[in-house]
Amino acid sequence: MRLILLGPPGAGKGTQAQRLVATHGLVQLSTGDMLRAAVNAGTPVGLRAKELMARGELVPDDVVVAIVSDRIDEPDAHKGFILDGFPRTVPQAHALDRMLREKGLKLDAVIELKVDEGILLKRIERRIAETKARGESLRADDDPQVLHRRLLAYRDQTAPLATYYQLQNVLRSVDGMAPIPEVSNAIDRVLKMRAGERAPPARPPAEKAPRQAEKPSKTSVPPPARKSAKAAASRPAGAKKPGAVVAKGRAKTKAPNAPAKTSKTKAKARNTAGRASAARKPPSRKSNRPRRLTKRH
Repeated sequence: MRLILLGPPGAGKGTQAQRLVATHGLVQLSTGDMLRAAVNAGTPVGLRAKELMARGELVPDDVVVAIVSDRIDEPDAHKGFILDGFPRTVPQAHALDRMLREKGLKLDAVIELKVDEGILLKRIERRIAETKARGESLRADDDPQVLHRRLLAYRDQTAPLATYYQLQNVLRSVDGMAPIPEVSNAIDRVLKMRAGERAPPARPPAEKAPRQAEKPSKTSVPPPARKSAKAAASRPAGAKKPGAVVAKGRAKTKAPNAPAKTSKTKAKARNTAGRASAARKPPSRKSNRPRRLTKRH
């Protein structure tokens, strides 16, 4: 689990980071602590940072990112870490993203503790009064004027990170003005939700193997249809269908039930036709009476 806690000074990031370390076994990575550890260890990056700080110069982003890269490569950070105080600017966030991609890693969540700056100033004043009443020494940041300057710097440099990580869909906001236990519970709910979003979707139960498809019945396609399909495939374009010729031939054939004409019937029909034609002929001009035969003298 790789997290970033965002919030202005006095929002309670340190308190929540310590609880997450104890609960989830994470490593809290503070920029100041990492710089001091690198300088004391005498690493190449630490020596470079030491020279810059000795001259009173700000440590550039590439040096800070290199220190963070070396730190998260250590075995105790393999389970996860919480970045505290880094990144502070959008360019540092870009550099952090590039470094994580090179390692095949990515952030799981960026949790923003939203607070009211006016209430923060009153909280600091109350804490200063309680610390003095106990006779304890004040911390360096227990100064309302110092806190006010730090809030202005946060607003100008670090607050834009909320928009940057919101566009990456990793930002989750929590009410930092609630009591500490409620803030802790809200952070735990955020982490559970993020874990559910990252989890792969559950696979549906395996379906039973489908039954072997039944063989099509031989009568599913009638033989004439199969023959016509094959004939259509083999017939050249423009050729007439054989069915039309067959239909035409069938039309010319005589009906099977018609009775056959016999020779007597044919003769009778001819005689009837002859009498009918003779009846229609006009009578001849010549007399049908028989002539008398006379002898010539």
